[in-house]
Amino acid sequence: MTANRISANLSAADREEVMQAIATIKAKLPFLMDLTTEERKSLPKLGDKSRAFVSKTLEVATQNPDFLPRSFDLDEMRRDVELFEALYPILLSITQLQELLDDTFVAVGSEAYAAGLLVYNYAKANGRGAGLDAALDDMGRRFARKTPKVQPQPS
Repeated sequence: MTANRISANLSAADREEVMQAIATIKAKLPFLMDLTTEERKSLPKLGDKSRAFVSKTLEVATQNPDFLPRSFDLDEMRRDVELFEALYPILLSITQLQELLDDTFVAVGSEAYAAGLLVYNYAKANGRGAGLDAALDDMGRRFARKTPKVQPQPS
């Protein structure tokens, strides 16, 4: 059997507390958006390299508002920049948490699957005639290959 890298329990109460914490995060961020793939692709991106640029343009606009058209909403730009900066550390933290959760999920799933394969192989080797035939047949369906459908030949 492969090395057991994780051995833990998550109680129903702890899971519920985590779910409640996630609900609290969503409630505290009611402005979160769900963009389509097309919307994501079409938007200009503000990454690490552009943060300094945006900060500088906000400072220039704040100190020199006379050259901006009246329709330009400097306060809205300021709110957008402030929200971006406030969300940035939250995003980094949530991203790190998601990576840890993903890795843990993959590792524990792998361990459970590897253990299941061992049980199945031991049962195949030693369980026939021990009242396990139906269970073995049922487990064996996981590995059954589907036969490809024969395509009718055009006449």
